[in-house]
Amino acid sequence: MKSNQAKYRISTMCRTLGVSTSGYYAWLLRAPSARKQSDVTLGDCIEAIHRRSRNTYGRPRIKAELKDEGISIGNDRLARLMNERQLQGASRRKGIRTTVRDRDARPAPDLVDRKFVADAPNKLWVADITYVPTYAGFLFLAIVLDAFSRRVVGWATSSNMKTQLVLDALNMAIYRRRPIDVVHHSDQGTQYTSIAFGSRCREANIRPSMGSVGDC
Repeated sequence: MKSNQAKYRISTMCRTLGVSTSGYYAWLLRAPSARKQSDVTLGDCIEAIHRRSRNTYGRPRIKAELKDEGISIGNDRLARLMNERQLQGASRRKGIRTTVRDRDARPAPDLVDRKFVADAPNKLWVADITYVPTYAGFLFLAIVLDAFSRRVVGWATSSNMKTQLVLDALNMAIYRRRPIDVVHHSDQGTQYTSIAFGSRCREANIRPSMGSVGDC
């Protein structure tokens, strides 16, 4: 009734809903119940925690923060208070497929056979592309890792997954390590089977290697 009093007369709504006018005004002037006051206090605390987390915390983390502050709250009540204030945690974004094969491209042979070990530096490099969710969108990361030391010897980032991303990572690895005879192992993604990537490997005397389909 209170939310619709600008459209309808109070007396009309009371008569339609079977509520006495005096009873409605008594309710309107009545002080909030202890439960309602507690909800307001708890809601303010929840909103403050959510704001401190840069609007990322969901119910589990907010509940943990409240517990650290000595406040116990049930899941249903927490969900209700968050819904009332339209507070939501940041959900994990849908994953992106980073390996897309070109069925017409000829992949390099598998020179590793899942034996990701090396007896010296710059004998085996393994490479891959991943992504990092950010507030501005996805940031794609290509790395080249030395299997001997597990050290990242080359890396690059970009807002897209074009071939230049893996070329930049490879070029950094070449510049830093100056390899003589190294195997570069990757998946069969289009970036690694591209003509540009193959040409760069030949120029630097790098032997490309690619795992079979479905191998992590």
